[in-house]
Amino acid sequence: MTVLGPFCAWWHGDPLSLFSSLPGWEVIPDAADELLQSLTDSEASELQDRRRNGHRPYVALLNGKAVAYGWVATRTAEIGALGLSLVLSPGDRYLWDFFTHPDWRGRGIYPRLLRAVLGMEKDGERFWIGYDAPNVASARGIAKVGFQIVVQIVRLNNGSLALVPVGPPERVAAAARVLGLPVLDRPSDGCGTSGGR
Repeated sequence: MTVLGPFCAWWHGDPLSLFSSLPGWEVIPDAADELLQSLTDSEASELQDRRRNGHRPYVALLNGKAVAYGWVATRTAEIGALGLSLVLSPGDRYLWDFFTHPDWRGRGIYPRLLRAVLGMEKDGERFWIGYDAPNVASARGIAKVGFQIVVQIVRLNNGSLALVPVGPPERVAAAARVLGLPVLDRPSDGCGTSGGR
C-alpha cells in the first residue's frame, strides 16, 4: 500500500484560525479572467469551461497586485492525477488549483486565501481539500486554517485506490461519498499522520 496523500475537511461550525491584518490585502471572488491570466498561462477558453462547470475563481491581491489564486468546485471536479471524478452534494465545496506566485511564497498568502474563501462561500457547508503526501508547504498552510485530515488516499498493491480512515466516522463516510472510494476497515498502519499535524 502506498500513501498518496490526505483528504482534509473543514465543516461549517468548525474552529477557524484568525490571521493578523495584512495591509493592502484583498480577495476578489469570481475574479475576472484577465486578473487570473496575470498569474496563470491557462487559456481563456479553459477558464470559461471551468466557470460553466460550476467552478468559481478567487484571486488574492496585495496593494492591487495579483499574488495568488484558487478555485472552488460546486458541482463536480476531477483529480486528474488519480483518475477520480468527484460529484458534490449541494453543500459540498472542493478547493483545488491554488497557486501563489513564487515572489510571494513564504508570507502566509496561501492560508489567508483559503480562510477568505471559507468566509465568502456562504452557501458551502462542507469544504474539502487534498494534497500530495510530500507537499509539506501545502500541509502547513491547510492545517493553519483549521482543516483536519479525514482520510488518507492510498494505492493498494493491486493498483486500486482506497481510503484509510483518520477522522470521525461521519466525516470518513462523507469523504468516501465525495471521492467514490471504499474505506479500508483495518487500522491505518501509521498512514494517518502527516508532517506538522
